[in-house]
Amino acid sequence: MTVTKAREGLLTVPGGRVWYKIVGGGPGVPLLLLHGGPGAGHDYLEPLETLGDERPVVFYDQLGCGKSDIPDDTFLWNVKRFVEEVAAVRDGLGLDRIHLLGQSWGGWLALDYMVGKPKGVVSLTLASTSASVQAFLDAVPDLLAGLPQDVQDTIARCEAEGTTDSPDYMAATFAFYMKYLCRMQPWPESMMRTGINIQNTPVYHHMWGPSEFTLTGNLKGWDREALLSEIDVPTLITVGRYDEIVPAISQNMHKRIPGSELVIFEESAHSAHAEEAEKYAGVLRDFLRRAEAKA
Repeated sequence: MTVTKAREGLLTVPGGRVWYKIVGGGPGVPLLLLHGGPGAGHDYLEPLETLGDERPVVFYDQLGCGKSDIPDDTFLWNVKRFVEEVAAVRDGLGLDRIHLLGQSWGGWLALDYMVGKPKGVVSLTLASTSASVQAFLDAVPDLLAGLPQDVQDTIARCEAEGTTDSPDYMAATFAFYMKYLCRMQPWPESMMRTGINIQNTPVYHHMWGPSEFTLTGNLKGWDREALLSEIDVPTLITVGRYDEIVPAISQNMHKRIPGSELVIFEESAHSAHAEEAEKYAGVLRDFLRRAEAKA
């Protein structure tokens, strides 16, 4: 269907209101984007607006971040409620049929949403994500080992001291981000806005924790690897060669999801949609077209 609702607005979801924006309005099936974080907001995904020439591209800030409500209620920050939020966004915008793309934490959310066998999902794109939190945590030591020794030492010291809010820790963490999150110099303005979103939301700390490298929040133990074989829609998996979600993780998902496709972006880290924007858009555009043809 062609989305005919307002281009920008607020929707009521469990726990509050979320902001949404719809870009484009071509005849193709709408593409619904689930951003990362938790709490990153839609901003860094804005390069995907280019797909709006063929279909509506639907962005929204998940509850607790960006332009959406930020309630003071930690009970809201759990995967189950975020899954309900996806359903509420679809209902509120009349998205009977969608392509679904989840990036990073958004991929975890997409997988949990797919567990419920929702109707009308024409395809699934899992971008720089995994099917378990442990897969990422297992890769962390090797990722850290690729940083300068003084950066490694600062991260270890601050985590041991509990000073992960210190300027030293933030600087060391940014060195990690520059290598494994986004290798563009300087970062795009939309990526910088995402950094502000993360700083201003309680969601990340509650669900993940104060450290990028140690999981203490309620995502601990999250694992959907055993359910990958049940995904029955066309699935595209994308990852950067230098991604913090290392390519081996994506290759494992590719083996487990029947008929899935895997594309590794050789010049990218965790943000291939921005780092290799033209190539990424071309790959995604081709995949969406083919998935629609099958449907």
